Amino acid sequence: MARTTPTVWVVEWGGVTRAEVQFGSSERAIRLDTPEWEKWLEAPTSSSFAYPVYDRRLGYIRGWMTVRKERRSRGGHYWIAYRRVGKRLCKLYLGRSVQIGQSQLGLAAARFLAMADEAGLEASDSENSAVGRR
Repeated sequence: MARTTPTVWVVEWGGVTRAEVQFGSSERAIRLDTPEWEKWLEAPTSSSFAYPVYDRRLGYIRGWMTVRKERRSRGGHYWIAYRRVGKRLCKLYLGRSVQIGQSQLGLAAARFLAMADEAGLEASDSENSAVGRR
C-alpha cells in the first residue's frame, strides 16, 4: 500500500472556518485545534503533512507548504514548514506540537505567500530595468 502525505484542508463557509487533516482516500479526518489533533501530532508515526498556501486576493491555492517533524539536538521534536520560493527552499520554525494550530499554520502560509510576492516583485523590477537599458 502506497503511503500518502496527510493533507490539511481549510474550508470557510458563512464566516466559519473549519480545518481538518485528511489521510489519503480514507474517510478518517481530524479537526485542527482539538485534543485528537494534538495527540496525532505527538504520535511517533506522525512525521509530516501538507498545508495549503491560499491567496485570498486571487481566490485560490497558490501552492502547498510541507510541515515536517524534526528531532533537534536540544531534545524533543519540533515542527518546521518548508516551501520553495523561486529556486530557493525556505523554511520557517513553527514550534512544538502544542504550539501547532490553525492560526500558527495560517500565519506561516501567509509568510510564504509574502516571500513569493517579494520574489516576484524583485524579478519583475529587474526585468523592467533590463528592458529599459536596451
